[in-house]
Amino acid sequence: MSKIRIIPAIDIIDGKCVRLTKGDYTTKIVYNEDPLEVAKMFEASGIEHVHLVDLDGAKSKHIVNYKILGKIANATKLRIDFGGGLKSDEDLNIAFDEGAAQITGGSIAVTHPETFKRWLSTYGADRIILGADALEEKIAIGGWMEGSDLDLVPFISGYHREGVHTVICTDISKDGMLAGPSFELYEKILTKVPELKLIASGGISTFDELPKLAELGCEGVIIGKAIYEGKITLKQLENYIID
Repeated sequence: MSKIRIIPAIDIIDGKCVRLTKGDYTTKIVYNEDPLEVAKMFEASGIEHVHLVDLDGAKSKHIVNYKILGKIANATKLRIDFGGGLKSDEDLNIAFDEGAAQITGGSIAVTHPETFKRWLSTYGADRIILGADALEEKIAIGGWMEGSDLDLVPFISGYHREGVHTVICTDISKDGMLAGPSFELYEKILTKVPELKLIASGGISTFDELPKLAELGCEGVIIGKAIYEGKITLKQLENYIID
């Protein structure tokens, strides 16, 4: 069985662990009042990485829930990738100071590419991840509330030439739908940029999808609602990691 890195998502609104559907804030479901409790549960299952998203930050265009990042970083050994609302050097410094191992820049890479490229050259490709979120293969920004005319694959390919080696790609139409990920889209990206460390995100619904993504060449997978809704159990993930 091909292996893939398991990265559960913890999305934060008002300090609570939530999930949205297709990025729509009106679809919010609160799964836990305490994100740290969720993080500890993941760590206890042998998981080493977590994708922490500041949805309040994405909406307000600056970092908001950094204290939760600090709490999780201080109380666990999880390697945290933090995203959502990182728009300035100050935001970035706060995220790293609070314990983020990596950050994901999405909107900033579209609206202020020179800033994102500077972060990439300053901190290195191991710490700066490109977030490429798309609807019908067009990049979306601002917590997915704004569209753009940028085509997804050329956008990723261009940043790969600039030194990016890890990309989180979310197909917004799949996110939170529990209807399976965009296998064809990921295959298309990896055909164009085969050396890319591609992290699949959006639509994961069953455990069987994980080895399929691994076989395609995806380096990691972000799993959100499927865990919270019990479609994929932590025991399954624990066995997969140990196996």
